[in-house]
Amino acid sequence: MPATDPQLMTASGTQRHNWIRLRTITMLRWTAIAGQIIAITVAQQMYNLQLELLLCYLVIGASVVGNLVAIFLFPENKRLSETENLLMVIFDLLQLSFLLFLTGGLHNPFSLLILGPVTVSAAVMSLRSTVMLGVMAMVIVSLLAEYHLPLRTEEGFILRIPDVFLFGNWVAIIIALCFLSAYSWKTSNEMHSMAAALQATYLALSREQKLTDIGGVVAAAAHELGTPLATIKLASSELVDELSDRPELAEDAALISQQADRCRDILQSMGRAGKDDLHLRKAPLSAVLEEAAEPHFERGKVIVFEQTQHDAELNEQPEILRKPEIIHGMRNLVQNAVDFAKTTIWVETSWSDSEISVRIVDDGAGFPLHLIGRIGDPFVGQRKSDKERAKRPEYEGMGLGLFIAKTLLERSGAKLQFSNGGSQFAKKSNGKTGAVIDVTWPRNKIDAAFSNVAEVTGENLRNQTY
Repeated sequence: MPATDPQLMTASGTQRHNWIRLRTITMLRWTAIAGQIIAITVAQQMYNLQLELLLCYLVIGASVVGNLVAIFLFPENKRLSETENLLMVIFDLLQLSFLLFLTGGLHNPFSLLILGPVTVSAAVMSLRSTVMLGVMAMVIVSLLAEYHLPLRTEEGFILRIPDVFLFGNWVAIIIALCFLSAYSWKTSNEMHSMAAALQATYLALSREQKLTDIGGVVAAAAHELGTPLATIKLASSELVDELSDRPELAEDAALISQQADRCRDILQSMGRAGKDDLHLRKAPLSAVLEEAAEPHFERGKVIVFEQTQHDAELNEQPEILRKPEIIHGMRNLVQNAVDFAKTTIWVETSWSDSEISVRIVDDGAGFPLHLIGRIGDPFVGQRKSDKERAKRPEYEGMGLGLFIAKTLLERSGAKLQFSNGGSQFAKKSNGKTGAVIDVTWPRNKIDAAFSNVAEVTGENLRNQTY
């Protein structure tokens, strides 16, 4: 898939916004306002701390006004853009900072709450916005360590912690800002990337299922229309003979015959007319693999199908289920091999009484060693150099093709292994040194003999009338 796909850009972390509703922010802010009022009231009433109550309530009132403006001026279901979300979080960070300035700075145990806005930013906003807020929070924490109004008791004593503990609080908050924001951003980014990749997988599977269904409908229509088309062909041919003395009518009858032939050819090309109904649901292993690789036959690379070693007693090729996830998954693996091969791709099949295996090998450079452990993860593609683009100008990979293939094939019960030819993991690569992908199914997962595919009565044969 192109790296510029906007839907995938959002999930991969380069553009992350329009996810948070304004109502969510206002509800969280109301909770913070209630907590701040309770904390100030308890400190003043129960512990007799001398606070600048007017200024504190003015700072809290700013949050109340901001919430009221948001409620009355904007629709309840409004979703915030990146800039709007950033401004909202900056406002909350500054409001909390002013409140901490009025209540002891870092001597106030609630100074840890300054981590909240930055952590929220890391979870829902871009890396640039998170870094901006993180730097702002660090500057604010450093200022609060030196500049703040002290906490005084009723007797006039100043409540403060020793300097060594104050420094420890400052260091702990700085480290927590870095660690929690990085942790939150990384995990959130991974979750959204995986969600987008899975969505792309489900869309690919849905598309393949629709194509399979359409192919079945067209094939059935082609079969059913075979008889009337044959009748038209036969009748028009007889009319051509009988109207030999009337050339103008004979010409029309010949046109009808030609158009019947054309209808036959169109139906055969669209639905591969003549396949029996069972072939829409199961087929020989080699036929399914050839169907999966067919879109890449004309891309200038040679695709060689081979049957390698298998049990001597099991010479008959197994029939497997024509599941859309198998066809689309194998198609993506072949596409990857064609993208990176120099001239040739080998698709090798083998089977035993317990397993069915497919190996795809190409004669390219193989998988990059630094990425081989991450193959199958989404969005592992990197920016290509001009030299690499010149070699393969049509390829702009993000790792989604292999992820979709891996996900779909594992859904069908397969296990995948990625390696390079000649490595210790590429068993019997026969001197082929390119990329090697081994796909192995337990036989009872895809062998049609183990499934509940119902046999149809009768057999649909290719129409031989003409």
